[in-house]
Amino acid sequence: MDPNTFPTKGNLILAKNSLALSRQGFDLMDKKRNILIRELMELIDKAKNIQSQIDITFTTAYKALQQANIELGINYVQEISFTVPIEDSISIKTRSIMGTEIPLVRADEPDTIPTYAYYSTRESLDKAREAFEKVKQLTIELSMVENSAYRLAANIKKTQKRANALKNITIPHYEQLTKDISNALEEKEREEFTRLKVIKRMQGK
Repeated sequence: MDPNTFPTKGNLILAKNSLALSRQGFDLMDKKRNILIRELMELIDKAKNIQSQIDITFTTAYKALQQANIELGINYVQEISFTVPIEDSISIKTRSIMGTEIPLVRADEPDTIPTYAYYSTRESLDKAREAFEKVKQLTIELSMVENSAYRLAANIKKTQKRANALKNITIPHYEQLTKDISNALEEKEREEFTRLKVIKRMQGK
């Protein structure tokens, strides 16, 4: 048997302190969960908006690329594509939201000067290049937002489990323990009072 459940005044104080601490912990978990949910909802809205922009920009880019293939020839456009440098400027840092590490993805601003000569190409290729460059930047942003949303969702789930454990297990346990110890101590006091009255009566006789 747990000695902390024995009906003593010391154990009653411990039980009350544990109950207060558990309630405080639940309040903090509940506030944390609400903050994380609000952040998650904002990220979901942001992801939908970025995805919508990507869809529109992709459509524009492929139309322009199709037009460039018609005007310049697929082989020539493919040769020009080999001159496009590989993206290696992406950097990732993190920031913390209520203990959740959120990625911050950054990339250098796109170069406005193309890797091909203007005189040998058409405007459709310029439009395709600009659109695909925008798609790349939006994709980088979307990856950051989606990754952040997944991490927040995982932390919300973990926080919810802890809050439920406090609400449904820990707090009721200490409420019952406090009640049991209080009742036992009151019963002891009544017994002691009755015993003292009997002793006093006997002494009086």
